[in-house]
Amino acid sequence: MANLLLIESPGKSRKLSQILGQGWIVKASLGHIRELANDGEDALGFDLNENQVECRYEPRGARAKQVLAELRQVVKQADRVYIATDPDREGETIGWHLQQELRLKNPQRVVYSEITPAAVQRAIAHPRPLDQALIGAGRARDCLDKLVGYRGSKHLVWKLNNGAKSMGRVQSATLHLLCQREREIQTFKPQDYWMVWVEYREGFKALYRKSLTPRKQAPTVPSEDAAESQDGAEGDRVTTQAEADRLVAIARSQPHQIVKVDRKTTPQSPPPPFITSTLQQAAGAKLHFSPDQTMKIAQSLYEAGHITYMRTDSVMLSEQFCIAVRQYLEQEDPTNVPARTTRHRSKQQAQEAHEAIRPTEVNQTPQLLQARVSADAARLYELIWHRAVASQCAPVQIAKTRIVTQSGEAFWEARGQVVTFPGYTRYWNNLSADVQLPNLNQGQAVTLIQAGAEAKQTQPPPRYTEPKLVQLMERQGIGRPSTYAPTIKTLKERDYVQGVKGKLQPTPLGLELDAFLQKVLPDLIQPEFTAQMESSLDAIAAGKEDWQTYLTQWNRNYFAPALAQAIQKISSSVGRPPTPPASPQSAKTTQKPCPKCGQSLVKVPSKSTKIRGNHFLACDRKQGGCGAALFWNPKLKQYELPYSQRTPDPEALTDFPCPGCRALLERYAYTKEGKTKVMLRCAIPEHRQGKCKDVAFFEGRDGFWSPKFGILKTPALTVVD
Repeated sequence: MANLLLIESPGKSRKLSQILGQGWIVKASLGHIRELANDGEDALGFDLNENQVECRYEPRGARAKQVLAELRQVVKQADRVYIATDPDREGETIGWHLQQELRLKNPQRVVYSEITPAAVQRAIAHPRPLDQALIGAGRARDCLDKLVGYRGSKHLVWKLNNGAKSMGRVQSATLHLLCQREREIQTFKPQDYWMVWVEYREGFKALYRKSLTPRKQAPTVPSEDAAESQDGAEGDRVTTQAEADRLVAIARSQPHQIVKVDRKTTPQSPPPPFITSTLQQAAGAKLHFSPDQTMKIAQSLYEAGHITYMRTDSVMLSEQFCIAVRQYLEQEDPTNVPARTTRHRSKQQAQEAHEAIRPTEVNQTPQLLQARVSADAARLYELIWHRAVASQCAPVQIAKTRIVTQSGEAFWEARGQVVTFPGYTRYWNNLSADVQLPNLNQGQAVTLIQAGAEAKQTQPPPRYTEPKLVQLMERQGIGRPSTYAPTIKTLKERDYVQGVKGKLQPTPLGLELDAFLQKVLPDLIQPEFTAQMESSLDAIAAGKEDWQTYLTQWNRNYFAPALAQAIQKISSSVGRPPTPPASPQSAKTTQKPCPKCGQSLVKVPSKSTKIRGNHFLACDRKQGGCGAALFWNPKLKQYELPYSQRTPDPEALTDFPCPGCRALLERYAYTKEGKTKVMLRCAIPEHRQGKCKDVAFFEGRDGFWSPKFGILKTPALTVVD
């Protein structure tokens, strides 16, 4: 009998089969094999009892059913079954689902963070049982996300009738960060100021300072997308033209003398190796990769055995790798060997389940790998290799100089820095360019060439790039390494966020949804609230808290009452068409008849941000109308009834029955990535927000197909006349 190794991605199969050799069968589950069923109250697929969670799982579509059927046959041929899904909570949970579906009595859980012979063989030699605490954290996250997403979307978001499709625990908190920044930009009022400067014949330029005292520098947060800014790059701001002119006059009329010279050499330690968030930031800044693109390329490098696992928040490196880098440096770059091995400390909430992202073999330099992988993979590997090696190098030595001159009552400051020993910057340069100042002494006179003042304006805070948003999510504790890229991708797909000149900008729909959630569920979208939930999941993973108790209490003590209160807030206003004012003096009668009763509609001005335009058409009850309202659709350039009141277009109906309610499916045209596409959906609007919300058949090469219901097997498509 053979040994069976169950993994997630088929991309690893070939490499693992080569490592394990004969007597082994390697099979992939293709990721998640099961999911919570879409049944029960609000289609949650689980019930919350006193302190228990009753979950109902089902295979994830037709493909998962087929994979499970194949795996059941393979299990019969195996003597021992090893589960080698990814080394994180998600992987542990997938392993548990495999155990449940395949009825494995004693599966051996093996964990490795790199696909190399030594790591895989070591993992096989030291199997363990499935970790129930990690599984509990994974199941809790699944239930928590569905509870918030499904109930919040159904009972709150869908009531808006504005095209918003969903909310989510991590999704909505991330959207709130983007909307907060956008509102700061919208309300920003620029202020004028002046930078006053002098230039000396001795070969340097200085900026105005109010006093001789060195400026206190605010603590900086490490950034992956730019070189560190020069210390003191700007002088003190002057807020009026008159004051700027006065200082320039002083500089031009008074002699200048050096009153202070500070010189010091300081070491700067190397940056830590990459974790998921910093890799996404660096790849975005240096290679212009999106987080999603970065993770896909990193996945391919991991599966091919070139790097360690790429979903991690730990900066820890194995002792063996640190020794290997030291040996590499001793041979190739001996002056860069530090006195002792560099140890980096992870942030407090890091899971530290495995190592930082690093090459599996330091001697496999980027030049050696270049011909064996794609161009993008080679570029990403080069970043990872250089960063990992740099993390183990000697510190850089920086000679910093500060010169202060005085003319009359005005002080002028110049700062410079020069790298005297490059250290780790030979591999990872995060310093600004050298600024060399002349060798001058205190008390020495200097000669002014010119003085001037540059008018400037304060700038609004910038929008976030995708890498910067990932950095902010990590800092705020929103989500975990595996969720950063999917969250941003979801926000873009939902049309809540769009890319504008490389920056993320909330759309009107995203801003409207965030403002709505801020009113009805203010706690849930706050970063601190979401971060606390992540900490609770960490406690579950560590075995310090029971996942069922946490989930039932969280729902009972917070979410259920908060949701009920939110529903009560919107019950009288959201989801109903605006009604005309009591005395519509500003309303004008139009020639357009009401589609329901035939009465002439009136044009009612409106300043509501929920309306696409500055007005709507209403059927005035006081004039014998039915109270209907029509809204302008700028895409179709026509007025329409509210979404929930529209009747199906007979020309769009097909002969296909809806698998959810047996009504007919209708053709629906939509635009994605600039292309017009067609899908089939349930023709009854209210069903599309309820029991038929998962009914969506997309046009493919072999006809229409659905992720949930598979291929639509009907010979021909006929349109009802």
